[in-house]
Amino acid sequence: MQTATPSFPFAAVEGQQEFKLALLLAAINPAIGGVLVSGPRGSAKSTLARALADILPEQAEQNHPFVTLPLGTSEEMLIGSLDLQQALSEQQVQFKPGLLAKAHGGVLYVDEVNLLSDNLVDLLLDVAASGTNVVERDGVSHQHPAEFVLLGTMNPDEGELRPQLQDRFGLCVDLHTGYSIAERVAIVKLREAFEANPVAFIDKYADEQQAVKERVAKARQLLPEVECSDTLRVLIAQRCHDANVDGLRGDIVWYRAAVAYCAMNDRKEVTEEDVLSLESLVLNHRRKQDSDTPPPPPPSIPFKRPDNSRSNNNDSTSNSGNGDWGSMAPEHQACATDLKADIDPLAVVGPKQDVEHSMQQSKLKGNQGIGRQQFSEKNHQVDWFASFAKSVGEWPLKKLHFKNKRKGQPVLHLVLLDTSASTLKNHNFASAKALVLQIAERSYLKREQMTVLGFGNERVTTLLPKKRAPKSLRKLLDNIPAAGGTPMRQMLQQALRFQQVQLRQYPELTVKTYLITDGRTTQSFDDLSLLGDVAVIDIEESGVKRGKARQIAAAFQANYFSLPQLLAT
Repeated sequence: MQTATPSFPFAAVEGQQEFKLALLLAAINPAIGGVLVSGPRGSAKSTLARALADILPEQAEQNHPFVTLPLGTSEEMLIGSLDLQQALSEQQVQFKPGLLAKAHGGVLYVDEVNLLSDNLVDLLLDVAASGTNVVERDGVSHQHPAEFVLLGTMNPDEGELRPQLQDRFGLCVDLHTGYSIAERVAIVKLREAFEANPVAFIDKYADEQQAVKERVAKARQLLPEVECSDTLRVLIAQRCHDANVDGLRGDIVWYRAAVAYCAMNDRKEVTEEDVLSLESLVLNHRRKQDSDTPPPPPPSIPFKRPDNSRSNNNDSTSNSGNGDWGSMAPEHQACATDLKADIDPLAVVGPKQDVEHSMQQSKLKGNQGIGRQQFSEKNHQVDWFASFAKSVGEWPLKKLHFKNKRKGQPVLHLVLLDTSASTLKNHNFASAKALVLQIAERSYLKREQMTVLGFGNERVTTLLPKKRAPKSLRKLLDNIPAAGGTPMRQMLQQALRFQQVQLRQYPELTVKTYLITDGRTTQSFDDLSLLGDVAVIDIEESGVKRGKARQIAAAFQANYFSLPQLLAT
């Protein structure tokens, strides 16, 4: 199955040598486990991925398919399912092949793999590793070969891939767009020439393309003859150990990649240079990082007040005569230890309510929270096998049976923590951290997920990437400093993008957002919004509120709570 339109030749792509190398190695030895490509838009991810099928060795039986896995793919579309048309017309149970079957012998391309649902990623990675798709569902028992080169691309700005899934990809390439002026000109000229006359452009690079194809085919034949000494195997193991790599998959992939690299260079004995030259491709996504390690403190830079601003009640740098908060060096405040334990922070996020009533409801009664959505036990996906089995001999079917909805609803707690210098007043920052700690502890007990974004010192920082809420977050929180001004607008924009990405990837996800701030900002936000259930928790301790937290809550139709008032209630 050929692609409908001509592909940009692999040999004609300018730059991205590391990406090209990773693709060539995966083409030589598919057992490497595919390639994950991480990079921003416009870095030739899709162009090179689509060009890979054209350099795979010729097959007598068929051309190499290039199959794209759409983002909205269902499980049935991926692995195959009951052939409904056959069942309706002939009352026979027959298997209908899915995308995995169509990709056999070619390339399976997953664009934005970080936005693909976890169960689909698990399925395709299992099949990619085994080379066989086994289907036991809907009354169908079937298996078929599914050997393909797996390519996954992602834009890290749109969300991370789960660490355990990153490891399942053999090689990982971190792309960049730091092109020189000359490279930019060359790339644009090549693209223009291709689009003006694709046939002529492909013919121009036909010899180079054929040379690449022959190189891959020759390397495949040489692969069984390549030897790797025990000394180099020890080197691979030592480097993986030094990088704190979990498991042995990294060792295996590194060995296979080194052998493929040696064969590609028409040699039969792996060298130390072969091994070391592939280190970044193998370890880019496998180096173990300590998630409890606090982020580095932001540099001390003076806060520049806007030209048209004065020291006023809403200014994030105003300190009522006690100095300019925005010009202070980063300062730490540990989590407060006197925050009342009977406040359930998870209960403050729900449908918008009367403020006083919301504050009363925020007191913990058992372990109850306020929820907005109720979910039925059934979804809208027809269980065709059950429908046919329970209606034997009847046509049309008198009753359709639906599949049970998966138990449990995923919940993500998104915490937006103000880390600007003005929060240091009256130890408000310490109280805010204590509240975040309680959110983490309650979420942990409910086995829910959590993300913490900090905004201060004119930047937005991911303090805790999306993950299952940790059992303890105190060490991380204690080491977060406060400094500089309040980039409220930048934070709200980034939070909205994060919400959109998560809900696109997980449509059934419930996102609960907590904006914890003293509201000291001069920035406008009337044209912005947030999705899902939102609570604005005002940490300013003052009889007369000088910040904008209440205004933000009103603008976003969110619940508003004053933390000092909550504690005093």
